[in-house]
Amino acid sequence: MSLAHTQVTFHYERLRAAATGIMEAAGTTFLLLIAVRHFEAGPTAKALIAAGGSVGHVISPLVVNQAAKLGWPVAQAASRVSFLGAAALLLAVFAPGLPLFVLGSVIATTCASAAIPLMIQVYQTNYPPMERGRLFTKAMIVRIGMAALANELGGRLLAVHMEYFRGLLLFFAAAFAFGAWCQSQVPSEPLTVTAGTHPLRAMRYAREDRLFRLTLISWMCMGMGNLMMFPLRVEYLANERYGLKLDVTMVALFVGVIPNMARLICSPVWGWLFDRMNFFALRAVLNIGFALGILSFFVSDSYAGLALGAVIFGVSNAGGDVAWSLWVTKFAPPERVADYMSVHTFFTGIRGVAAPLIAFHLVGTMGMTNLAWVCIALIAVSVVMLGTEVPLGRKAKPATPTTEEVSE
Repeated sequence: MSLAHTQVTFHYERLRAAATGIMEAAGTTFLLLIAVRHFEAGPTAKALIAAGGSVGHVISPLVVNQAAKLGWPVAQAASRVSFLGAAALLLAVFAPGLPLFVLGSVIATTCASAAIPLMIQVYQTNYPPMERGRLFTKAMIVRIGMAALANELGGRLLAVHMEYFRGLLLFFAAAFAFGAWCQSQVPSEPLTVTAGTHPLRAMRYAREDRLFRLTLISWMCMGMGNLMMFPLRVEYLANERYGLKLDVTMVALFVGVIPNMARLICSPVWGWLFDRMNFFALRAVLNIGFALGILSFFVSDSYAGLALGAVIFGVSNAGGDVAWSLWVTKFAPPERVADYMSVHTFFTGIRGVAAPLIAFHLVGTMGMTNLAWVCIALIAVSVVMLGTEVPLGRKAKPATPTTEEVSE
């Protein structure tokens, strides 16, 4: 790591953050909103679109393994995956019907998340340990601001006429391609393969590293609860079945604008806390915040309750951005950060694929409020599990091969 590499990485990551914020608005709000309002998609199509990013998480170990096998510098590998995603989004732009729209959307969001472990390896290598959270959140602020702006302007555009969605998608594709170019400019080295050449070689660390394994289990409980309700926010606000049926501007306000403004304000605080606070205590606080956000948003049918839920979710998500993205850099050996992250993203993907499919089919029989309470209970289980791990979170990142050796 050199100061020059840190500066160059930070420069292009801030530029890329603008494009990533625009793509975040596409993935969390507009692809699903277009499916509901324009294509009148059924539950399976909506679940597939919502799960696209999670498919990318599932295949991320394969992406990391292939990048290592080909000897590509990690940022270059991430860039190539992102360019593929931008091309796939063009398919959604010109899709004459729902099947091709879903296919293009899923491939695009899959590519957007599949390369995440590669970029985390870049942060591990190019950012100083005690500055990693701060630098990450500075770029995240740009991302969040652009996500909020894209939600606001995109909502206004579609409120004028829903048929303008193709132009909006074309803009999203251009932003994706610009982000891919920014990744190609970041200095990086090829991955060092330390655990064989099997595509799922990194999974061994979940078996060998007790602390890593326990954290993954608690994250699975929390993630299932949160990800089941995450895509249902659009469904709850836009589908007349639930009595609200807000217009696209109001959907974008509660799903995108308000949460992202809260994220924007709180991100620097969470970045500072990540660099200094016990990680497991930090994660427990965030999980409680997600549970309170679900409670306020889905148990209320008033604008005040929806706004409060959106704010709480945004505040929690600001910390979740940092914790989810960088936590392995605190515990994994430096040369294995991409491997550890790929395992983490793999299990994120498993629950991310399963959660929307379960949610969109269960909500029809359980109702929105009952399903929200089930998800809050899952998050509560994760908080209890994290409480047992708090003493281990005081340990610094190990110099030895596994986090378990240091925690003992």
